[in-house]
Amino acid sequence: MIASCGAVLTLAVGLILTALSGSVVFFRSPSEIALQGVGPGVRLRLGGLVQEGSIRRGPDQTVDFTVTDTSASVPVHYKGLLPDLFREGQGVVAEGRLEPGGLFRADTVLAKHDEAYMPREVAEALKGQGHWQGGRPTAN
Repeated sequence: MIASCGAVLTLAVGLILTALSGSVVFFRSPSEIALQGVGPGVRLRLGGLVQEGSIRRGPDQTVDFTVTDTSASVPVHYKGLLPDLFREGQGVVAEGRLEPGGLFRADTVLAKHDEAYMPREVAEALKGQGHWQGGRPTAN
């Protein structure tokens, strides 16, 4: 009886963890993606700054831009309406998947203006490189 209850409990925990693993999304900076060798198809949140001069708008609400942490950069493709705060040099968090060639295909883009909304690792990297001034990141 106890053994069967333990087996059922183990199975239930395993099913819950399997279900949650597909929905867990981590924040990663471009440098972390490069260093950790994140493979294609992995769902994640990419955080950093919109690189100056990188925004290219296309037809049908498509936009291509680059997210940088000033050490590494990741090209991003997004189709949809962008937030009002989205602009070059501002903080951004994009949620989506990496493609085989290194392109990040975002299905959600959040524009952020301060450290409170940026992944801690990204904010610390920017501060360490001198790209954080008075609570606002700079992409220079």
